[in-house]
Amino acid sequence: MSTTPAYQNPELPVAERVEDLLARMTLEEKAGQLFQDMLTMNPDGSPVEETDGALLPSSTSELIERKQLTHFNLLGQYGPREMALWHNAVQEMAEGTRLGIPVTLSTDPRHSFTDNIGASFNSGAFSAWPEPLGLAAIGDPELVHRFADTVRREYLAVGFRLALHPQIDLATEPRWSRQSGTFGSDARLTAELAAAYISGLQGDELGPESVAAMVKHFPGGGPQKDGEDPHFPHGKEQIYPGGLREHHLEPFRAAVAAGCSQMMPYYGQPVGTDWEEVGFGFNKGVITGLLRGELGFDGIVCTDWGLLNDLPIFGEPHAARAWGCEHLTVAERAAKSLAAGADQFGGEQCPEVIVDLVRSGLVPESRIDDSVRRLLREKFVLGLFDRRRVDPDLAEETVGAAEFTAAGAAAQRRSFTVLTNTESLLPLSGRPRLYVENVDVAVAAEYGEVVTEPERADLAVLRLRTPYEDRPGAFEAFFHSGSLEFPEPELKEILGLLETVPTLVCINLERAAVLPEIAARAAALVAEYGASDAALLDVAFGRAAGEGRLPFELPRSMAAVRASRPDVPNDTEDPVFAHGHGLAAQEPRGA
Repeated sequence: MSTTPAYQNPELPVAERVEDLLARMTLEEKAGQLFQDMLTMNPDGSPVEETDGALLPSSTSELIERKQLTHFNLLGQYGPREMALWHNAVQEMAEGTRLGIPVTLSTDPRHSFTDNIGASFNSGAFSAWPEPLGLAAIGDPELVHRFADTVRREYLAVGFRLALHPQIDLATEPRWSRQSGTFGSDARLTAELAAAYISGLQGDELGPESVAAMVKHFPGGGPQKDGEDPHFPHGKEQIYPGGLREHHLEPFRAAVAAGCSQMMPYYGQPVGTDWEEVGFGFNKGVITGLLRGELGFDGIVCTDWGLLNDLPIFGEPHAARAWGCEHLTVAERAAKSLAAGADQFGGEQCPEVIVDLVRSGLVPESRIDDSVRRLLREKFVLGLFDRRRVDPDLAEETVGAAEFTAAGAAAQRRSFTVLTNTESLLPLSGRPRLYVENVDVAVAAEYGEVVTEPERADLAVLRLRTPYEDRPGAFEAFFHSGSLEFPEPELKEILGLLETVPTLVCINLERAAVLPEIAARAAALVAEYGASDAALLDVAFGRAAGEGRLPFELPRSMAAVRASRPDVPNDTEDPVFAHGHGLAAQEPRGA
């Protein structure tokens, strides 16, 4: 007569279930827990079994059944029913393994407008909200909690149980490409919004209705030399010429106090500090000394993606992100990261390396057990062993539900920041003749008569993106870096329009932009951080109030940017607009 293993008994304490399962695991099964790799799915919701061998070299069944991985990050956008079906199919695969350890599914952000396969996806079927920069522009912790609770509810419906966010780096280097995912340059506000975000995802404590939060990028990835990104060799150095290393830790202290479940160290290599000059995922002084020791964090530490194997991304060969450890073998890198205090390797699938390290005596199995305990405990606390399936019908009802969509649309409108209203252009009234660029003509036609030549218009509406330099390589092209100035030919064309007709200029700020000439000549200038054309025009016509304040300053020149210190917030000389700038909402005019 068979008896139910203790780890499968939901009536027992979590600690007892963890120890029972750990005692039953082989070394190979333990090693599989230490990796969180990426998966895609077929459009119909079936698992991918045939791969191209590039970005995703292994089939789903190989990763689960042979390599014994149980943590995966889903890439790509799909329908909610299909995601739910896929989740259930993956869990069924996992349930069929020897111990039936359920899968933990994670995702990068999916609720805004940015689509960078290295960092986030646009909202697709999910409700669309402004980027975190826009939430910071509003500065309302209650709204951030509501946003994160919406994310939680939509994620739960399709099976995501781990959010690879929030990103709480400080946007202190104006050129850095990852600012749109942050709450801006203010450490105190970021700390406050981070706590609200974590509470919205996890609830008062982690449990079966929670989505675990993986906070990133410890200890703060904003101070990148020249604003370059450490995914790439020319961006690996993280520096603190202003001596504000502690300042960048303030949001992370708040995140730990708020009970965040997981933490991701960044790729960056600290230079000129008392820390070892190796990437943070290998840095014992940072992970064990600072995070676990000083900050008291006892949750899961998962490295950023791809620290071990230097796998080319989209064919780009210069993707080694083991800065300071490039000379080490894969096994040596894994051992160093484990010694530093990491529990799991993101974007990797080589458990055999861990097995060899233990069997060779280089890493004790007890060290592996420490990390596996943390990883298993989270699975039990989230209820994954006790509720393995989601309902595809409920997924369709929940994802993109009317209440969530309406809340996101309202937040988009609130986040608009009115920078200038020089000619008292706003709010607009009546049905003027509109000339539009980078605005959907069909949407604009609901607000006025759209004309095709600016000379015939009463006013123009021009949407712009923050300037950036085109970078070579299929992967680096996603990271908008370099100069913040509009190139001369483009600037000349923009200013020509502003001279021809009174123009409302709306700029999407994914980073700070250098636009003194545009600010001086636009009839009105507003900033947005992820918003629809309808949201823009509602604000322009006074049907909604933009109440945002700049989450970072807008520099006057690239010379001022280059002279600023990357770890010091709002450090450029004589900015065009200071941090926190924003005009009060204009009263609607009579019809």
